[in-house]
Amino acid sequence: MAAEEYVDAVVVGSGFGGSVAAHRLAEAGKRVVVLERGKAYPPGSFARTPTEFGAAFWDPSAGLYGLFDTWSMRGLESLVSSGLGGGSLIYANVLLRKDEHWFVHESPLPGGGYENWPFSRADLDPHYQRVEDMIGTATYPYLDTPKTEAVEAAARNLGLSCNRPPLAVTFARPGEEPQSGRELPLPRYGNIHGRYRQTCNLCGECDVGCNTGAKNTLDHTYLSAAAAATVPAEIRTLHEVRGFERDDDGTWLVRYVTHDPGNPSSTRNLPEQLIRCSKLILGAGTFGTTYLLLRNRISLPGISEALGTRFCGNGDLLGLMLNATEMVAGKKTSRPLVGSRGPVITTAIRVGDEVDGDGSTGRGFYLEDAGFPGFMNWIMELSQLRAAVPRVARMAARIVENRLFQQNRTNISGDLAAAMGTASFSDSSVPLLGMGRDVPDGMMTLRDGRLAVDWTVATSEEYFGRVRETMRAIATNLGAEFQDNPLWWAKRVITVHPVGGAPIGANPHEGVCDPHSEVFGSPGLYVLDGSAMPGPVGANPSLTIAALADRACDYMLESPWPAAHGHRPASNAARDVRAAPAPPETAPKPARPATTVAFTEQMKGHFTLGVGEPAMANDVALLRHERMMFELTITTEDIADFTANPAHPGTASGYLDADLLGGRCDVEQGWFNLFVTANPPAVKRKLMLYRLHVRSPGGKPMTFVGYKDVHDDPGFDIWADTTTLKVQMLDGHQPQLPDSGLLPPADPRVLGAGVLYIHPLDFARQLTTFTTHGPDGPKAMARFGELFLGSLWDTYSGIARAGR
Repeated sequence: MAAEEYVDAVVVGSGFGGSVAAHRLAEAGKRVVVLERGKAYPPGSFARTPTEFGAAFWDPSAGLYGLFDTWSMRGLESLVSSGLGGGSLIYANVLLRKDEHWFVHESPLPGGGYENWPFSRADLDPHYQRVEDMIGTATYPYLDTPKTEAVEAAARNLGLSCNRPPLAVTFARPGEEPQSGRELPLPRYGNIHGRYRQTCNLCGECDVGCNTGAKNTLDHTYLSAAAAATVPAEIRTLHEVRGFERDDDGTWLVRYVTHDPGNPSSTRNLPEQLIRCSKLILGAGTFGTTYLLLRNRISLPGISEALGTRFCGNGDLLGLMLNATEMVAGKKTSRPLVGSRGPVITTAIRVGDEVDGDGSTGRGFYLEDAGFPGFMNWIMELSQLRAAVPRVARMAARIVENRLFQQNRTNISGDLAAAMGTASFSDSSVPLLGMGRDVPDGMMTLRDGRLAVDWTVATSEEYFGRVRETMRAIATNLGAEFQDNPLWWAKRVITVHPVGGAPIGANPHEGVCDPHSEVFGSPGLYVLDGSAMPGPVGANPSLTIAALADRACDYMLESPWPAAHGHRPASNAARDVRAAPAPPETAPKPARPATTVAFTEQMKGHFTLGVGEPAMANDVALLRHERMMFELTITTEDIADFTANPAHPGTASGYLDADLLGGRCDVEQGWFNLFVTANPPAVKRKLMLYRLHVRSPGGKPMTFVGYKDVHDDPGFDIWADTTTLKVQMLDGHQPQLPDSGLLPPADPRVLGAGVLYIHPLDFARQLTTFTTHGPDGPKAMARFGELFLGSLWDTYSGIARAGR
């Protein structure tokens, strides 16, 4: 068993919610542990070479522990971060407040329901200010940046509102004018990396990690301050949370693993560790937190049915302005935009919303210039190879001509320059990033144990159409071609701002969390990241996430906290990382050599929570597409005892898999009985019984029970009887159950139920899995077959006689 420790608060993730919570709680004297799955990235450590970028992705199963975590789901692609500082490491620095009128109430959604924000801009304004003061913001100060001047000019020409948004970037030393590459003094709380930072050098590399430290990322601000608090927060990188559950005393038990990039191994084989806390704060990002809640929902009785709802990409849409031109002295020439100069975003155009009350129509949005790193210029020019081929051919011809005819032209610099051309494509092209009040009607679920998103652009076509038309107008005004990003043709978007999944609501029917971000029905559990958004923020969501976290911390600190009682053992065996298996309930093995028979069985079907009667539960689960399957190896320890014992006992090993239980649950110990006489005894009715002790991914102990009812009904139903398993899932590791195998549906121990089946192809495979081990192999197989077929004959012989 892993040693267990106790702290006041565990913070999962170190993004805009988790970092704020870590600092606020540590500053208040609470003992805080931050569990961040990614690595720390001090200035100078971000990838820049192709080799470094190849390893800069997050997939521990593939031995990758990098910064970028990419997702491909229905209707969208997404890029999020995995590292100390969360999304602040790769965001574009913009800290805009959510528009006052965009805190909508009862905004109808397709398919029913409403988008409702149960707090206002006035509620958040003090917290916005506190976050801005802590992170430090500045508007872009330079007046000679081509892309900035161009977008501002286009906005003026089109009558659009445009400004320079607050950026979390340091452009100048305190009290000095902006200047690139100047060393910054350390703040009073120091720096968690122990390195100095510099002012912004305008390299456009914000989204791939700032190697100068000019970005005021959360590791440089909130996390550094948390680590230097009176009671320093303990920050643990490469620590990934797997599960959690609330104990009877109100504390939370958290299970996590520690990654070791120097010794990569299968993530399933990593040993779990335990930590107990009074407050558990989920700040793992929209995907990470929603996945954890879905994976551990069996440990959260009564969690809202809104879990997984209200997802959207915050209206993100990427467009491209290519080959901008301008008239110079009556001649059309390439217009320099120089997307690689400056921070990624320097301007923000706001387009009004029908809720603004100023005559605007439709859903509002922002458009922002989207610069890029300098090395992207080379990639962009390589995309223009078709235009480069004639130039290179002319250069080659001139060199050949010079050699053949001995023209003695030894300087070929002009030829090389001509071959390269003006390279104006990269210099005159800039992406535009749109974001706004998209329709939050997406659904997040587990599918085969993995996070899945059901979202399409279909209900947001009007919104995206307005965004694209405004982008096109800006491009046209700058003499540029507008082009959709290539994925748009497949009706897919790229989002870097996913929100929703565990939305805040006024009540449990409307949301997962209350207006202070505490999960309904789970005291002490808080969601402080993008998943808590009741809908799109509209503007860049980072500041709103941080402000909501700051507001939640005020509420947390005003609430009672259990007295810390130090390290202590788990309260019961169910709290062990992997509880020791119970003593076997079968007879001890005899001294004589035994022969075993084993076979592997796979069954699939449907299962739901909250319904105890299998047939009724199956109907509900079918409608909800809630699946369950298992794969078990059934073993008779001694075929002689197995056939002689009326209970025909065997053991079962393997796993079961159900999305409602969080995915795959390995069998810790299992029991199987073949053709047990039903109670009351009936010659024509036998039961096949299954009982499995399993544990959810979050550590909750459960017992799977089920039976196949083999009985003589009118008609030929042998196949249905022997391939249909009625099941229940019970709370805790239950001992021997009544002869029927199931509990009454209303028994409080029943968590859910369903029905599983053997499909014909799976049955055909099952017949190939029979094996024996021991001195009497062929005889053992014959004895097993005799018992199986004989029991069927005894049960269904009436059918056989009727057919004669």
